[in-house]
Amino acid sequence: MPVLPSWLTEPLWEQFVVLLPAQPEYHPAHPLGCHRRRISDRIVFDKMLQLLRFGCSYEAIADTTCSATTIRSRRDEWIRLGVFARLKQIALSSYDRIVGLILDQIAVDGCITKAHVGGEVAGRSPVDRGKQGLKRSSMTDGYGIPLGRVLAGANRHDSPLLAPTLDLLDDLKPLPQDITVHLDAGYASDKTRALLDARGLHGRIAHKGEKAPIQATQRWHVERTHAWQNAFQRLARCHERRATVINAFFDLADTLITVRSLIRRAWTTHRWDHRPRRCS
Repeated sequence: MPVLPSWLTEPLWEQFVVLLPAQPEYHPAHPLGCHRRRISDRIVFDKMLQLLRFGCSYEAIADTTCSATTIRSRRDEWIRLGVFARLKQIALSSYDRIVGLILDQIAVDGCITKAHVGGEVAGRSPVDRGKQGLKRSSMTDGYGIPLGRVLAGANRHDSPLLAPTLDLLDDLKPLPQDITVHLDAGYASDKTRALLDARGLHGRIAHKGEKAPIQATQRWHVERTHAWQNAFQRLARCHERRATVINAFFDLADTLITVRSLIRRAWTTHRWDHRPRRCS
């Protein structure tokens, strides 16, 4: 059984391979000109999807077609080229062009996950007996399409992460004139309101002590997106130490979420060759 349905992975791979530079079949620096063939990028790409989905180690996912060392080196090569970040931006632009991002309604919230091995952006988790944890401050549009995230230790409060998270809006310009930011009660402070006012944003902040559905807002979209991201086990239990690698896996997951939402929403309104007969 494939790790993800082909109607999702095939269009993703077709765009991914365009971003990769051409590479010779054999390493040109070999003295005899006859080294082992370069492992296919498609094989490594499929391994990356398996790592993202199952969260297992590189050694566990390696087999006769590709070693763990090859996966790591190719992963770092693609990160240096910025392929994962560019792929995510292309997916967002395609979604905005075909369906349309709801940028006048923004939701921001934090999510704490496990980070067993620590790392550059890990910290003591206040909800896991002081074990190492990772917090991501995520921003989504009004439907829940992930727009970006800021990584920090699990011991960081959500409020200080709001400003760098909102800075990610600069990559999405032009923006609507009126933008409403939906936040939970953890952001309820005069400092947060002053921050939003300085940026010309309207805040819809939950009140402390009042539970949903009394004050239910569109904040649930970002909470649903957290659930989508945590379905990828490598994000729910982080085993990476470097922030660049963690962000690369997040970019890949966000791209999958965006493309999946694009296909599902366009499936009833658009026609194209090889359209899946059923989007489940």
